[in-house]
Amino acid sequence: MPALATPASPSDRSASPNRLPAPLLFFISGLSLYMGAALAVNLFRELSPSAVAWLRLFGAAVVLLVWRRPRVSTWPRRRLVLAGVFGLVTAVMNIAFYEAVARIPLGTAVAMEFIGPVAVAAFGSRTKRDFLSLALVAMGVALIAKVEWKASPLGLLLIGIAAILWAGYIILGKRVASSGSGIDDLAVGAGVATIVLSPIGLLTAPVWSSGRLLLLGMGVGVLSSVIPYGLDQVVLARVGRARFALLLALLPLTATLIGVIVLRQIPHVTELVGALAVVVGVLFGSRSSTAPSASSTRSEDISSN
Repeated sequence: MPALATPASPSDRSASPNRLPAPLLFFISGLSLYMGAALAVNLFRELSPSAVAWLRLFGAAVVLLVWRRPRVSTWPRRRLVLAGVFGLVTAVMNIAFYEAVARIPLGTAVAMEFIGPVAVAAFGSRTKRDFLSLALVAMGVALIAKVEWKASPLGLLLIGIAAILWAGYIILGKRVASSGSGIDDLAVGAGVATIVLSPIGLLTAPVWSSGRLLLLGMGVGVLSSVIPYGLDQVVLARVGRARFALLLALLPLTATLIGVIVLRQIPHVTELVGALAVVVGVLFGSRSSTAPSASSTRSEDISSN
């Protein structure tokens, strides 16, 4: 799954720590995110991917709600509904992502999923640079898909669904962050999604009689949701979206590295070329947001509608 990255709200910014460099924080965020994913993949031997995704959601909801203690009684109905929808989109995105990485390599899945946010950027700004960026990412995804199609068509379909939901997550995330505290809304959204998707929780029956499995499941939630989201808020507040997009391009490489070291998933040469095309596309597109323009304003408008 992708990093939980929405624009930081003013209340989050005021609480941002200032000791560690932003690139280092982002590296820690990506490392935590994909170590959590690698831990989840190992759990697939004992639980279904959907069950692990629900455990991640449950773990994140418990930690975030205890930490933030949002006063939902004072929230307007619109904010509460938006937080719930945001949580559901995030949860289903993670379920699709976990079902995908149970079938295709982690680095491959992460690289392919990037077509979602890059498409949002391209159709939001409508600049030639962003459409060229989208073309590069699409080319990379096509190269990866060519390798993985024979291995798992279903895995490719699932990561495609996750990419679409990531695009929706970004659009909804902007609304959530602008309506209040992004982390508080995520906490409520995670709680709502945990309850709505509780039938999937029935698949986690073996966990509740095993302290080890429960601890690992909660660990996935903390590593993949709580830590990355909190750190991404800090990084966004410090470096802005242009440089954040630049750092975001490192995620496919980080995921591939974790896949090789932790999961022993050695990518095909074609997959490496495809992942590199995705990275170049994200880097190329990030340069278009370095200077304010009318096109960037249009991007803001589309993201907030």
